[in-house]
Amino acid sequence: MKRCLVVYATRARQYQWSVALGEDATIAEALGAARLAAERDALHLEAALWEEAPVGVFGQARGREARYQDGDRIELYRPLRCDPRARRRERVQRERRAGARSRQ
Repeated sequence: MKRCLVVYATRARQYQWSVALGEDATIAEALGAARLAAERDALHLEAALWEEAPVGVFGQARGREARYQDGDRIELYRPLRCDPRARRRERVQRERRAGARSRQ
């Protein structure tokens, strides 16, 4: 048996499920086991999360068919609300406009 931790975070809460499966288990199988645990706990997260969300192990993107190692942290990723680079550009432009106004 090998163990892993399946995690998912929203803006409001973090979820984690400890899963133990056979040596040949894949990430998809670990997600399935975590989904069952979530449903037992009456946590009804969207089906698309379990079926389509990007996944990774310790911050490295992985496919669902990949095998994981004992002790891995499997992460379900939610989509970004906006592109962080675009958000930074907008902030810099606002700061530059505010700086130009203060010099006048």
